[in-house]
Amino acid sequence: MRKIKTGDKVKVIVGDYKGQEGIVKKVVTKKGRLWFVVEGINKVKKHIKKGLLGKDAPGGVIEIEAPIDASNVMLVCPTCGKVTRV
Repeated sequence: MRKIKTGDKVKVIVGDYKGQEGIVKKVVTKKGRLWFVVEGINKVKKHIKKGLLGKDAPGGVIEIEAPIDASNVMLVCPTCGKVTRV
């Protein structure tokens, strides 16, 4: 049995981003839950202070990918390109 790992291609099956595919950038485990940060999926705007990202970095609003629950994505088979159960 293969688990979803960083670098795997997944497809969103529920929510606003349903039908979109992306690469898993990060796997987050917290409080017994499993979330994935997927490239280009679940984008949110975050307000940051001046100098937070670097010494001379300006503040403002940036867009980042927020984690998405593991139950909302399915692994895409690398050989045939279809979604598979994990």
